[in-house]
Parts: sequence; structure tokens; C-alpha cells
Amino acid sequence: MGLTGGIASGKSSVSSILRKLGAFVIDADLVSREIIEPESEAWEEIVKYFGYGILKEDGTIDRKALGDIVFSAEEKLLLLNDITHPKIIRRIEEMIRAEGGNNKTIIIDAALLIELGMQDMVDEVWVVHVDKKTQIERLLRREEITKEQALDRIYSQISNEEKIKYADKVIDNNGTFNETIQQVIQLWEGLKH
Repeated sequence: MGLTGGIASGKSSVSSILRKLGAFVIDADLVSREIIEPESEAWEEIVKYFGYGILKEDGTIDRKALGDIVFSAEEKLLLLNDITHPKIIRRIEEMIRAEGGNNKTIIIDAALLIELGMQDMVDEVWVVHVDKKTQIERLLRREEITKEQALDRIYSQISNEEKIKYADKVIDNNGTFNETIQQVIQLWEGLKH
């Protein structure tokens, strides 16, 4: 199953609930961090194109510095995506193959599920939806960025409304956490495990 939604929509909370219900969750954000570890193929390509100025003292990529660059210039974001997306998909496919025989429902938690074309890899797509105002508020609380930077990040992804067109199920995450839990449990119980 694919779980998606815009940045700061609450996907991590929903995937945490699903994990507690027994799903095997593949977090695409963690995979993206894994594939850019120092000296990896993606790390080398990113440093080649964006320079050593994006590195921390320990040699890891400073994701905030890189984000500031790519979210302010679409062509740079496209370049980063060209470097990372194929490697993210390949790693997720490896994880699915490794887990496939364990009879657990496998969830791919990916903000860019649709953008990556991974909706074709899953039997069902769930979209976590939140209104733009709440999305901005959550992003500003979570990151040390300006409202303009938050909007740049939100608009770098396809809208939740567009994602919903691909959805088999929609989780409304504008309410309380308990309301979200109840929605997720109800949807989970409707799945064939």
C-alpha cells in the first residue's frame, strides 16, 4: 500500500499508527537519507553538482543548506530529483523483496509517491489530507524556516487535491489525533491482510 500526502500533512503519524497495527512501513524519507550517506554514489553526484559548501564538518550533506538551494530554484530541484529518485525507488524495491515473504502488509510512506510514479507499485493509495493553513503552521513549528520557505516547499510537490485524484482512501488529518487514529483503524480493518 502507498501512503502519501503533502509535506507536514501528518504522514509520519499515520505510518506510526499503521506500524503499531502490524504493518511493515518503508519510510521513503529515511531511504532518501540512507542513499545520500557520505561516499555513496548519490552523495558524490550531489557534491559534484552542488559543491562542498553543502557539507557539514563530518562530511554529511546539510539537508537544510541543500533544501535552501533546491527549493528556491526549480531546475536545481529537478537535478537533485534526477540524482536521487531512481536510487530511492531501487532501494525501496529491494526492501519490498526482502520483506515480501513475511505476510505483513507493506506500506510505502512517501510524500512523493505520485511524483515518483510509485502508485503503480502498490495495490492501494491512501492520501493524508490537511488544509493549507494547518500545513503551513505545522511546517513552521517543525522547521526553522520562513513562511515563504514553507510555501516554496509545499509548492514543490503536487497539491493534496491532485494526490487525492490517485487515492483509494483519504484520511482527513485536520481534526484531533484521536480522530485520525480512528480513521486509520477503520481503514486498516477494511484491508485484506
